Amino acid sequence: MRALAENVFSVGVIDWELKMFDRLIPLPDGTSYNSYLVKGSEKTALVDSVEPAQVDELIAHLITAGVDKIDYLIALHGEQDHSGGLPDMLVLYPDAKVVTNPKCKSMLIDLLDLEEEQIITVEDRETLSLGDKTLEFIYTPWVHWPETMSTYIKEDRILFSCDFLGSHMATSDLFVSDEREIYEPAKRYFAEIMMPYRKQVLTNLKKLAELDIAIIAPSHGPAYDNPKFIIDAYTEWAGGEVKNQVVIPYVSMHGSTKEMADYLANALIERGVKVSIFELAEVDIGKLAVSLVDAATIVIGSPTVIVGPHPHAANAAFLTNLLRPKTKFASIIGSYGWGSKMVDQICGMISGLKVELIEPVVIKGAAKNEDFAALDELADKIVEKHKEAGIY
Repeated sequence: MRALAENVFSVGVIDWELKMFDRLIPLPDGTSYNSYLVKGSEKTALVDSVEPAQVDELIAHLITAGVDKIDYLIALHGEQDHSGGLPDMLVLYPDAKVVTNPKCKSMLIDLLDLEEEQIITVEDRETLSLGDKTLEFIYTPWVHWPETMSTYIKEDRILFSCDFLGSHMATSDLFVSDEREIYEPAKRYFAEIMMPYRKQVLTNLKKLAELDIAIIAPSHGPAYDNPKFIIDAYTEWAGGEVKNQVVIPYVSMHGSTKEMADYLANALIERGVKVSIFELAEVDIGKLAVSLVDAATIVIGSPTVIVGPHPHAANAAFLTNLLRPKTKFASIIGSYGWGSKMVDQICGMISGLKVELIEPVVIKGAAKNEDFAALDELADKIVEKHKEAGIY
């Protein structure tokens, strides 16, 4: 066990080798399942458990540390990477009570087959005394499930923030030792998990501003003993400001769309616009998601496959629509052989975005001089829109 403060310990599990989370999110840096033991003068609580596959390691940590009694198992979130170890914890500590909120209670019963009498529910801002330590429960919904909450130790000024403010990063550091190193994993985590809930993120940040926080201890990644760093970063990422940046995710079958994407990227760079370009057949979707956090414009490039977009381009459009970035403008480039409904179909796939569509450039066959001229016009139009938005 490693101490965050007096009688507050990290007992979770570092997963160095995991490369894919939920069979969806690439994990280039692994992850951790953070579980925290809080020993009060009268009672002991465990804040969150771990992924079921890692529960034996959590148990080993507790047994090695001589933890023979736990009174409360605090469940901040129903998702199994946090709650999945609860059934085993209840076998090891049969007198313990699970403490959570009413919404999470129903999830725990559904997902883990817990018995109703094993669970105590708490309301927003309710407190639980451990003797010389007081746990305050703070509802922080929709970061990223509706039942998520945080727990605050008043005496130690520690906030257990669950998924909120976390990062997928396997590290031996208990606390962030290099803010430059954690910035990218934390931004990636925000982009992949929190970005669709930007409004709720800002609402919950305002709620946390009421607290005097010395340490933020999330459920993934290292803890922050400089809470301002991650709070300021989240405030910027979730805010409404975009930057003079264009993201171009594209796929090309016979080279025409690649030529268009490369030409447009160079045209934008020459005009003073920052560009991120992604070849979708090989893309790390996490990097694509990160690029969307700040970008003012997205331009999707696709050839036509049976009159519609290439599946990789369709996936990029679906992902962007799902993540709901604060992007202001969008366009489409690509080619076709005999006919295309690609633009209409991609527009339908990004209908959840609040973007202005800039006239697409879709050509027949290989690009010709007039097509490159049209791409120059598109670059000019993007610059014009960025200037109008005050970000150029």
